[in-house]
Amino acid sequence: MATNQSSTQILKRIGSLIPSSNTVQEREFYSALPKGTSLHISRLKLTHVEADSTIKVVEKLGEASATLADADVDVLLLGLTAPSSRKGLGYDQTLKKMMEDSTGKPATTAATATIQALEVLGVKRLAFCAPWTDEINGFSVGFLRANGIEVPRDKALGIAKNLDIGRLDSSTAYNMALALDGPDVEAIMLACGNWYTMEVIDKLEQKTGKPVLTTNQVSLWGALKILGHVNTLPGYGVLLRDHLKNI
Repeated sequence: MATNQSSTQILKRIGSLIPSSNTVQEREFYSALPKGTSLHISRLKLTHVEADSTIKVVEKLGEASATLADADVDVLLLGLTAPSSRKGLGYDQTLKKMMEDSTGKPATTAATATIQALEVLGVKRLAFCAPWTDEINGFSVGFLRANGIEVPRDKALGIAKNLDIGRLDSSTAYNMALALDGPDVEAIMLACGNWYTMEVIDKLEQKTGKPVLTTNQVSLWGALKILGHVNTLPGYGVLLRDHLKNI
């Protein structure tokens, strides 16, 4: 998919590693990509979001990162919440280091960016929604709690096949977020990079009065934060609109 930017406008390049069965993340990234930024993709084998597959998907992470480095990308991104949080506290940093060591480029993960975003927003109590299974939800929620985040409310739709997740309409995310909201949470997280969510972030924030985070939104924020060439990206929630400045 091509953007409307000419080659002379490109200032920074994002190298993104995504699952082989992901049909959503590229579309959401391209729809939000700020001027002067290009996106370059490498795929990692994954067809189902399961306990074993979320570990195996990163087996060739270093090799895939190196292929992106050949495109002279400025930052590497593993925008996968379940795999980057799979083994608990500190695992995201292990994957980040793997990407950096194999390329010499700065890197981040969806899990890393999520923790950073919650810190920037001052959020300590989070509602966590995802389309995958309860088992996978447990790993991700456990990662958040190990990082000092309370998760009093969480829900999973129970879908394991990643192609089926990618077919969900964004209204699924919108309705699930509203159903899970409550007075005991300060923000809502819609997790999974293969779930259409970005187009409902602003609408949900207006409805709930709370920050709304999604895997693709926080991942893009994490990469742009490292690149440092964009001050604001409106239309996708308070995080991208107000928290790209002076960081």
